[in-house]
Amino acid sequence: MHINNMLTTLEQFATAQGKNIVYDDLFIKHTYADLKRDSDAIAAYIDSLNLTPKAPIVVFGGQEYEMLATFIGLTKAGHAYIPVDANSANERLLSIIEIAQPAAVIAIHDLPLELTTVRVIAEKTLKLAMHKATPYALTHAVADDETYYIIFTSGTTGQPKGVQISHNNLLSFVNWVLTDPAFALPNQPQMLAQPPYSFDLSVMYWAPTLAAGGTLYPLAKAQSANLKTLFEFLPRLTIQVWTSTPSFVEMAMLNDEFNAVNMPTISHFYFCGEELTVSTAAKLHERFPNARIVNSFGPTEATVAFSAVAVTPAMLASGERLPIGHIKADSPTYIVDENGLEVPRGTQGEIIVTGPAVSKGYLNNPDKTKQAFFQINGLPAYHTGDVGHMDADGMLYYGGRMDFQIKFNGFRIELEEVAFVLKLSKYIDNAVAVPRYNADHKVQQLLAYVVAKPAAKTEFDKALQLTMAIKQELQNEMMDYMMPSKFIYVDALPITPNGKVDIKTLIAEVNNK
Repeated sequence: MHINNMLTTLEQFATAQGKNIVYDDLFIKHTYADLKRDSDAIAAYIDSLNLTPKAPIVVFGGQEYEMLATFIGLTKAGHAYIPVDANSANERLLSIIEIAQPAAVIAIHDLPLELTTVRVIAEKTLKLAMHKATPYALTHAVADDETYYIIFTSGTTGQPKGVQISHNNLLSFVNWVLTDPAFALPNQPQMLAQPPYSFDLSVMYWAPTLAAGGTLYPLAKAQSANLKTLFEFLPRLTIQVWTSTPSFVEMAMLNDEFNAVNMPTISHFYFCGEELTVSTAAKLHERFPNARIVNSFGPTEATVAFSAVAVTPAMLASGERLPIGHIKADSPTYIVDENGLEVPRGTQGEIIVTGPAVSKGYLNNPDKTKQAFFQINGLPAYHTGDVGHMDADGMLYYGGRMDFQIKFNGFRIELEEVAFVLKLSKYIDNAVAVPRYNADHKVQQLLAYVVAKPAAKTEFDKALQLTMAIKQELQNEMMDYMMPSKFIYVDALPITPNGKVDIKTLIAEVNNK
């Protein structure tokens, strides 16, 4: 199967299988005909507002059907959408609006603060528009190299970066998943929809599912927040394909009932977003011995992933770090040294990806775009900042980060950004964030080394009290997943000969290297 346009494909499904379920949240089911009707109505409403053509629009919410309908409606109306999760810190939402300069914000969830610089469309207004069921013709929809969506990732100076993904970028990724034997995507896949839409791993579930006429089973954050609530809902989802970070499946495996006997419909596991360890994959294979476990790899800037492999028993038996896959056919990938020269097979270097899935760059950020994006052999290329090597058979292996960017619980975190936000605290003079790795080379804990201000030392009797005060002060400045779990108070941080904080020494000390 191969598609040429996301929207026309959905139009065809609305006609050919309009009664089929596209979104099943256990409480209400929505069909492909519903999705066409509602997205048409949203597109017509957006057109009626006479917003700046092609300007991006922020969509704030969770895993609701209305989020999906809004995304498609905006795409039909020719606007890129920017998903912002309802659990985001206020400061992040404000930063995204400042950088993106959107034409509007559509609030599927109530906004946590008042926005005065941008037009806000409330859920009530959106639903009134949907109820009008206005027919719509695709005359100026997002197409070709126009931006389809924008995902904001972490930034190194406290400012997030908006990765622009075009319709062509998206098609490159979707058609790979639809056709590559590593994924072996089922017909009309029944797919778990757990990662938030603001995390590009979500594209791995919604895009192939819609392109193949399947069904999405959303799992909201409140339903997956802990084991108890997770297993109130999870066994009721008749999913075939599980898409998540390895961390989320590890959480599920804390419950012994998560196995093929109790969830016999699961036949595929797709992983991306962080490293899949041998121990996690082996444990999962024991629980679901007949399921396909797919390990994939790629940055947001190259549209979700560009390499994938189905994990074999031999890979698990070797005990070695799992490979991250063969490269997708349209995305030539190179391993280069510090001078940008290609290294021999088997030699480690930076992973450079090229091809039609590579983003056009960061929204309204030409300097960062110029640093990360370039061209090789006439193709758009991206510096991943990831280290790896390729074996003689073209299999790619991951070797860690070049810089201080880490993956923790599936989220990409830049240590400099954590430090930047920590230093906003009135109690902190200086701070750095340091990852602690486990035996599988995976981040298991994020630590903060902090030099407290003298006044803070006298204000609080115990370090724990100071830590709690800092966390409370910064709760709206920093996403939960970025907040270090342990604070270590020191009189001074180590300094390099260049006068910079010597974070490499701290990382080595924490990890006993």
